[in-house]
Amino acid sequence: MRLLNTIFGYPLGWVMYICYKVIPIYGLALILFTILTRVLLLPLSIKQQKSMVKMKIFQPRMMEIQKKYANNREKMAEEMNRLYAEEGYNPMMGCLPMMIQLPILFGLLDVIYRPMTHILHIGGDVINRAFEIAEPVLRAAAADPTKMVELTKDYAAQLKVIGVIQQNPELFSGLEGLANSVGTLNLNFLGIDLTQTPSLGSFNILWVIPILSFITSLLLSLFTMKQTQSAGDEAAAAAGMTKGMMLMMPLMSGYFAFILPAGVGIYWVISNVLMALQTYLLNKFMNPTEMAEKAKAEYEARREQQRKEKIEAKRLARERGEPSDLDKARSQKEINRLKLAAARKRDAERYGDIYKEVTDDDLK
Repeated sequence: MRLLNTIFGYPLGWVMYICYKVIPIYGLALILFTILTRVLLLPLSIKQQKSMVKMKIFQPRMMEIQKKYANNREKMAEEMNRLYAEEGYNPMMGCLPMMIQLPILFGLLDVIYRPMTHILHIGGDVINRAFEIAEPVLRAAAADPTKMVELTKDYAAQLKVIGVIQQNPELFSGLEGLANSVGTLNLNFLGIDLTQTPSLGSFNILWVIPILSFITSLLLSLFTMKQTQSAGDEAAAAAGMTKGMMLMMPLMSGYFAFILPAGVGIYWVISNVLMALQTYLLNKFMNPTEMAEKAKAEYEARREQQRKEKIEAKRLARERGEPSDLDKARSQKEINRLKLAAARKRDAERYGDIYKEVTDDDLK
């Protein structure tokens, strides 16, 4: 887990670093970070919306396949995959934006737990030296020093060391500029320490974050379901929304906001609000039903134009005395009839069977 956090933490750490440079207030920088990540994910959301439209268009063909092969699941899956390939549709597209949220959360955890690395850009050698100075102080303050994890192995070590530096800046005077850099870092927002984790043992202000995370996630699920109803159940499925997920996602959001630092919960709350706004705008300007109806009308218009062109081509062929496609098809049918008849006569003579005339049914 720590390796994944580190892998995704460095690129996202640079994003957070830029946000903090623009707005040197940790909580506001985190909000700006959330907005930027939603903007970066917008192309995927637009592609997902287009996928919903595409599914709406070929939904009747899907229903035909499901009805035709209701008793043959293997053949149904084969035909559905062929249909998806023909239409360039990926069923997993609806889940992709949700799946990408996990790497962002992994990276965000690394950014929150290691602000000295990602936000202050302090070198590794200086951080290790700061660990050595802070460790005796932390052990002296610990209720049970024997249970204290070695700082180099403690994922929350930087947060603990920051506290020691801010309370005892004189101990770090030998590390030039470290105390000043850390002293300017304020990890609080609206009276909440965003590096702290809510505790089940006692009710405090940190409980607000997971509660808001659950509520905003539930409202987002309800709002998304309502927005996709007009596009039909299949559009909701394409959006990755089911009734089961409508409850699962808020519960998961609230749970993670309860066991992770408050900064992650803030990210989730802001992200839910932005997602609701994005869903509204996409359905307003890229409504699946309206776009599907337009695409269907265009498709029918092309079919009608092709039909007229075919009729006109047959008429011109008749005027020039050329055989039509129907005549060619009949000629080919007669050729096939003669070939099959000859083969049957040979088999009848060879094996002593009774020759049977070739019928139209034999040529189907």
